[in-house]
Amino acid sequence: MSDELTSELTAELHELAATGETPPPLSGAEIRGRAVRRRRHRRTAAAVVGASAAAALALVLALNLGGGDTDRHPSPAASPTGTPTTPATPDASVDLFRRVVTVAGRELPLSSGSPLTPTRAGRMTVTAKVSMKLVPAEELRFEGYDMKLPWFIELRASDGKTNYIAGLTYDEKAPGYYNTTSGWIGLRESDAEWLYGQLKEGSVVDIEGTAPTPTPVSTPTAASPTDTAAEGAGTPTARRS
Repeated sequence: MSDELTSELTAELHELAATGETPPPLSGAEIRGRAVRRRRHRRTAAAVVGASAAAALALVLALNLGGGDTDRHPSPAASPTGTPTTPATPDASVDLFRRVVTVAGRELPLSSGSPLTPTRAGRMTVTAKVSMKLVPAEELRFEGYDMKLPWFIELRASDGKTNYIAGLTYDEKAPGYYNTTSGWIGLRESDAEWLYGQLKEGSVVDIEGTAPTPTPVSTPTAASPTDTAAEGAGTPTARRS
């Protein structure tokens, strides 16, 4: 008798002894046959489990290698055109009509472009920063000399056009009250320095609205003779003696 069959018989007898049952009146041949059948059942079950595992592994490999029929969608982080996505909420908002820049709950007064040189609205991204920038006179619409602007923040739109924010050192009374730049956004120097620390390269700035139209100042003119006569029509005249 083989060792495996002997082990099966021993296990069968131990199982019967553990349950406290009386061994059935079977012959030795019947007991050996029963053990053989149990061993076959176990081998069959093991073969089925192995085949199922092999089939599952083959299915996984086929799907990973592109053989599956599942729909493939691009990752949300990757754009089909390869262009980076911009956040829905900007890091700073510029309201040209109210003349304010809003950042981190704080509003900074600004001066933007004049009607002849309006500031362009739209979404822009910070592409460079420098604490002091020498700007050519023709860009500032000045005559004769260039000017250094502190806390210079360069902005770029999706179409490649640029603009910038900087300290308006030559007219610090303008931010919040009137527009005097050539289209860029000017702040008081202290506000420009604070904003310089808040924005980083890649920060998004939304520029909205249009600058308010300046109110024309009327100049008094000399009264015409007819106006003078009309004004005097209702005034009492001195009685002649």
